[in-house]
Amino acid sequence: MTIELDHTIVPSRSQVKSAKLLAELLGVAWAEKSVGPFSPVYVNCGLTLDFQETEDDFPIYHFCFRVTEAEFDAILERIKTAGIKYRSMLRGSMDMQINTEVGGRLIYWNEPDGHQWEMLTVSYARQER
Repeated sequence: MTIELDHTIVPSRSQVKSAKLLAELLGVAWAEKSVGPFSPVYVNCGLTLDFQETEDDFPIYHFCFRVTEAEFDAILERIKTAGIKYRSMLRGSMDMQINTEVGGRLIYWNEPDGHQWEMLTVSYARQER
């Protein structure tokens, strides 16, 4: 059996707001409530991000989504329409540019709790087999 990530918890100050925003940007389904205290975002048929509200301090997480060229265009348009600033590099200013230096296209943006999202069309972390 291949091991696959099924779900992970994403701490949040406003789980419904954060889950809804990410789901709308990615164009995927979400639910205000599900099993337990979570607001899940159904990224694909095998991965759920369970947003959980907390008042505790939490680390900032980084999640990277590999998408097709057409999905990249659609998601980027939703990001622009929502007025969300993005950048071409992991760190730095919100330059509103697309990075093409590692093959394909990629951008980074942050959500209100500080978590960092990345979207790319070609993985630089994994070589194609």
